[in-house]
Amino acid sequence: MRIIQINDFKNSTIMEITSIAPFLDYYERLRERTLRLIKVIPHDKMDWAYKPGKYSIADMIRHIACIERYMFAENVMLRQSRYNGCGKELADGQEAVLAFFNELHRQSVEIFKTLSDADLRRKCPNPGGEITTWKWLRAMTEHEIHHRGELYIYLNLLDVKTPPMFGLTAEEVQQRSIH
Repeated sequence: MRIIQINDFKNSTIMEITSIAPFLDYYERLRERTLRLIKVIPHDKMDWAYKPGKYSIADMIRHIACIERYMFAENVMLRQSRYNGCGKELADGQEAVLAFFNELHRQSVEIFKTLSDADLRRKCPNPGGEITTWKWLRAMTEHEIHHRGELYIYLNLLDVKTPPMFGLTAEEVQQRSIH
């Protein structure tokens, strides 16, 4: 089974998800990197935002969870989005937010596991219209990566030491490189 098929259409490379099981293996590794970051957030910084009116750290974590479950998972099952925000009323405090994040992910993965290879090739609804299901799942990973990047910036602004994404920091890679 392949997770992706790389095609070159007029010098445009596309990653196509052709089977759900290998995609979910990939997605779990992506989620593990997000969880490693979430676990270093100080308890007293969960409600911090860089300015009024912007997502707090906890809002962003709830947002990733809610969008995954109530938009992406609903849409791939050919249902309309049920996303209704990411406020404190959903989960408050570090332990509750992490439990909420993990539970909605568990629910989403159970839904994604039901997709067949044929399902990946059909169109599904989304708030902007319709998209091929495999492309929608790819967009889901990009959405999480985008917000994980924001969390890295938030934590750097707070002088919180963050874990390297793939085992080495940029400085360690530079030290181990040929100069």
